[in-house]
Amino acid sequence: MNGPHDLGGQMGFGAVAPEKDEPYFHAEWEKRALGLTLSCGAFGAWNIDESRHARENIPPASYLSASYYEIWTRALEVLLERHGFTSAAEIESGHRQFDGAAPKRVLKADMVEGVLAKGGPCDRPLDQPARFAIGDRVKTRNFNPTTHTRLPRYARAKVGVIEAVQGSFVFPDDNAHGKGENPQWVYTVVFDGGEIWGEGADTSLTVSIDAWESYLVPAGG
Repeated sequence: MNGPHDLGGQMGFGAVAPEKDEPYFHAEWEKRALGLTLSCGAFGAWNIDESRHARENIPPASYLSASYYEIWTRALEVLLERHGFTSAAEIESGHRQFDGAAPKRVLKADMVEGVLAKGGPCDRPLDQPARFAIGDRVKTRNFNPTTHTRLPRYARAKVGVIEAVQGSFVFPDDNAHGKGENPQWVYTVVFDGGEIWGEGADTSLTVSIDAWESYLVPAGG
């Protein structure tokens, strides 16, 4: 979707200013925000793609004025209410008011290290061969869904070259909305500066993205 999260190529936000020796957390509450997000994710009620889409749906003014972990907690509230674990009234009051849904599993302290080490692999085997090969010229589709997508706005309707075939992975556009994992081949596609930024762009620059197969068509096709 074309939400406030999709800032690639947008102007007016100032220069990127990396923080030297940036700490993992800037405040104690951020540690709790991370813990709550991981613990609630372990309930098994939603997947990472639905979680991302919940963040994308935060209204622009709220999203752009929020810190990193504020965005996480605001989306978490939406997910907990959507799946019946709490209600807006409970969140507002800070007190339990009803028996919510039961989680499929509960993340306990002695499980955290193993769960984090395992991660959330999203590679999946596919029987059909990849449609494209290294060196193929492709064009990205031009679409603007209101649902989740991993194809950024700046890279739509652009011609590039396949640099690598990364393997087959869960298709996030479907997985975010309960339509199944529906894995697809994923490719690294490289675009030159002129293709992305147009007239006056630095042609020595290139931009690469990882694109699911359904985002692509043969160049000229």
